[in-house]
Amino acid sequence: MWTKIVGFSRAIHITDRIPLLLRTSRNCISRSFNTTKWLNTDDIAYDQIPVSRIRNFSIIAHVDHGKSTLADRLLELTGAITKTAGNKQVLDSLQVEKERGITVKAQTASLVYRYEGETYLLNLIDTPGHVDFANEVSRSLAACEGVILLVDANEGVQAQTVANFHLAKSKQLVIVPVLNKIDLKNARPDAVTQELFTLFEITPDQVLRISAKVGTGCEDILKEIVRRLPAPDPRREENFRALIFDSWFDRYRGALNLISVKDGEIRTGQEIVSCHTGKAYEVKSLTMLRPDERKVDRLVAGQVGLLGCNMRTSKESNIGDTLYAKKDKTCVPLPGFKPQQPMVFAGVYPADQSQHPYLKGAIEKLVLNDSAVTVTPDASPALGQGWRLGFLGLLHLDVFSQRLQQEYDAEPILTAPSVTYKIKLKGAKIIATHGGSEEILVSNPALFPDKMMVEEYYEPYVLGTIIAPTECTGPIIGLCVERRAVQKTSINIDNDRIMTTYLMPLNEIVLDFHDQLKSISSGYASFDYEDHGFVPSALVRMDILLNGQLVDELCTIVHISKAQSHARQLVLKLKELIPRQMVQIAIQATVGGKVVARETLKAYRKDVTAKLYGGDVTRRMKLLKQQADGKKKMRAIANINVPRDTFINVLKR
Repeated sequence: MWTKIVGFSRAIHITDRIPLLLRTSRNCISRSFNTTKWLNTDDIAYDQIPVSRIRNFSIIAHVDHGKSTLADRLLELTGAITKTAGNKQVLDSLQVEKERGITVKAQTASLVYRYEGETYLLNLIDTPGHVDFANEVSRSLAACEGVILLVDANEGVQAQTVANFHLAKSKQLVIVPVLNKIDLKNARPDAVTQELFTLFEITPDQVLRISAKVGTGCEDILKEIVRRLPAPDPRREENFRALIFDSWFDRYRGALNLISVKDGEIRTGQEIVSCHTGKAYEVKSLTMLRPDERKVDRLVAGQVGLLGCNMRTSKESNIGDTLYAKKDKTCVPLPGFKPQQPMVFAGVYPADQSQHPYLKGAIEKLVLNDSAVTVTPDASPALGQGWRLGFLGLLHLDVFSQRLQQEYDAEPILTAPSVTYKIKLKGAKIIATHGGSEEILVSNPALFPDKMMVEEYYEPYVLGTIIAPTECTGPIIGLCVERRAVQKTSINIDNDRIMTTYLMPLNEIVLDFHDQLKSISSGYASFDYEDHGFVPSALVRMDILLNGQLVDELCTIVHISKAQSHARQLVLKLKELIPRQMVQIAIQATVGGKVVARETLKAYRKDVTAKLYGGDVTRRMKLLKQQADGKKKMRAIANINVPRDTFINVLKR
C-alpha cells in the first residue's frame, strides 16, 4: 500500500501507475495510483505506533451535510485512496446507500498520517445522519475519544445537529466544530458560526471552515485532530479485553467482529471468550480496515480492527459484548453503550410459505449487521407464519426491507407499522393470567385486552425538535396540534429561523408526519425526536366486522379522538379492495361494540327476468321473490371469501 507523505517538499518518484485490486468481504474496488510523494505503508508496523499517537474519532452531522464527502477527502489526504472519478463516497458501500445518497451504516477506516515528522494512526468512523440510525452513531461514539461536528454553511444548524451534539457531550467527547460547503453561492459562514455560539456556546475561533467537495481546508482538520483530540487511555500491559461495536456476516468466514481493543493485545491463534455467551473461540484472522482489509499479526490496546474467529451463527456475535483472553478465569465487562429501544413495529411475512426458511436466514444475517432490529416470531391466519420486527423509525424499516431484497433476493410482505403500548391491568386473577405482571406491553392489536380488564392505557410519547423558517411557524403549529402534540419550548436561533420542541405521540408521527412537515415548509424544516416514555392515554381497539364476523387481522389500536375518521378511511378502503360476491357484504368498524362506520358492498345481480317476453306482471314478481329468498338463505349459510391479496393490500404500508 502507498500513502502520501504530508509536509515533504521533495517528491519521491515511483512507477507511473501501480494498479491494485482491493478486495473486501463487502465490495471489490479497483483503483490505480498516480505517482509523486507516496510512502510504502506496508512496511509500517501499526502495533509499534505508541498510544500517544493514536486518535479515534467519528464524523457526526445532520443528513446531507457532507460527512461521506469529507471522509473521502481525509482518505485521499492520507493516501488510503486516490482521487479518481470512481472514488466517491467510498465508505458508503451498500447499494441502498448509493441509491438513496444517505449513510445508513457506520463504516471504519484506519488512516496513517505524518505530522511534524511523526507517524499517527487515525481511526475514522463515518456515521449516519438520519435520526432513525442514531443507534449507529451511539455505537460508534463508544469507541471514540472525540468527534468532528460537521455543519452545512448554507443550511446551518439542523435538528439532528442538536441531537448529535448533546449525544457527544453526554459521553464527554472532545468536539471539533467544522463548517462545510463554504464555497457555495448562498453560504453564510458568519451567521452559522453565530448559531453554534447561540445554541452550543462554541466560540468562533474554534470553528474550522472547509469545502469537502473541493478539498479546501481539509488538511487543517487532520492537524486539529492530532492537536485537539486526546489519545485513548488503554493498558497494553494488562490482559486482553476488547469491545465489539459492530459486526457483519461473511458467507465464508462467518460472523466478523469490529473491535476496539481496550486492554492488552491479541494475536492470531490465541483463544478468546465471549462475556455474553461464555463460548470460547480461536482467533483465525486479524485485519485493519484501510478501508480495504489489511492483515496484521496482532492488535494492541488503542487500536480498532476486524476479528474473525469462526462464529458460524449470527446469534453468537453480540454488539456491545466484551471479548477476553481464555487464560483469564473471570471477565469484567467493559462499559459499552446503551442500545436504543425499537419504536416502530411491523409484521414481516414471506410471499409464499415455502420461502419461510430462506427469509428466516436472511433476516438473521441482516440483524447481525443491524443490531437495533428486534425479531419476534408471529403468525397470522391470513398471511401465515412470519415475524414481528421492531425498528427505530420508518426510514429504518424502509432501508431494512430494501436491503432484504437487494442483498438476499428476498420478497417480504411488510404490514403497516405500529407502536408498542403499555397497559396496566386490574384484578389479581387477571394479573395472574398474564404471568403475574401488573403491566404488559402490546404491539399486536389482536392481543389488546378488553377495557374491563384494564386500569390504565399508556402510549409512547417522544420529545420532538423542529427547526424551521419563522414564516412557517403557523402551519407547523397547526400540523402539530392536529397530531395531538403539546408545545414545550420555543427559541429564536436568529431572525429567520426558530427551534421549537413538542411532546407528541409516537403513533402520530410514524407514518407521514415528516413528509407533511417538509411539504408545508417547502423542504426547509428539519425534525428530530427522542424517546420520552409512556404517557396515560384514552386508547380503544377498533374491530372490523364482515357481515357480523370479526376479522382479527384488520383490528387496530387508535386514540378515541381519531376513531371516527380512521374508521371511515378503513371501511372505504375495504369496500374498494374486497371483490364483489354473490351476497351483499356489510363492512362495519366498531369500537366497544358500537358501530362507528359502515359501508355496504353490493352483491352481483343476475337478471332473472331476462327470459320473460311478456305475460302478467305476477310472473316477474314471482321470479324476483324467489331470487330474494335464495340470497337470504345464501347469506345465512355462506362464508365470505376474502382473498389473501386483499389482506396484503390492506395491511401493508
